[in-house]
Amino acid sequence: MFQVIGGRSVQAARVLAPRSAVLVEAVRGRKSRTDPVARSKVGRIKVPPPVDPVEMVVLKERYGEYQMIMRALRLEFKEEMLRKRYEEDTGSLAEERARQEAQEHRVLMDLNHLENQRMLKLRIVRVQKEKEEADRKKFEVILQREQEQQEIEDAKNFITLENLDQRIEEALDNPKNYNFAIDKQGKVVKQTMLQ
Repeated sequence: MFQVIGGRSVQAARVLAPRSAVLVEAVRGRKSRTDPVARSKVGRIKVPPPVDPVEMVVLKERYGEYQMIMRALRLEFKEEMLRKRYEEDTGSLAEERARQEAQEHRVLMDLNHLENQRMLKLRIVRVQKEKEEADRKKFEVILQREQEQQEIEDAKNFITLENLDQRIEEALDNPKNYNFAIDKQGKVVKQTMLQ
């Protein structure tokens, strides 16, 4: 029985995983290499355990079968994974994915079009406001120039030290009477005589 995690079985992951070297200590036990042999084992001669030839043949056959079965399983899992990957890339899943991507693209293009329309309306309003502001500023500049021109014209009639005598003579030669009454239409009704 295989446990499936994320679309792959754990057994397949173990089988297809790269093999690492087995880590074995050089000398087992608590002794270091420089320690002498224990006194109880000084005269001992190491003899390998006897091997039964019949059992060795059976073990070799079984190990060969085991290797063959494991190789077949590895190839089967690898072929299944490659088939799934191929179907995802080119099969019915790819068509479904392409259809979903096309649908998503259409939705995004519609959203983009709506956003462009909204931005266009905002841009038109902004440009119109900027144009109105520019026209208002231009009008204000024209009014200011006219006022400056009027002030220059009025400044020609100012009384200065240079033309003071001339202005006094003109005022005496042309007396003006400001003592009068007007009606609702603005006509002079009654005016007193100058003395």
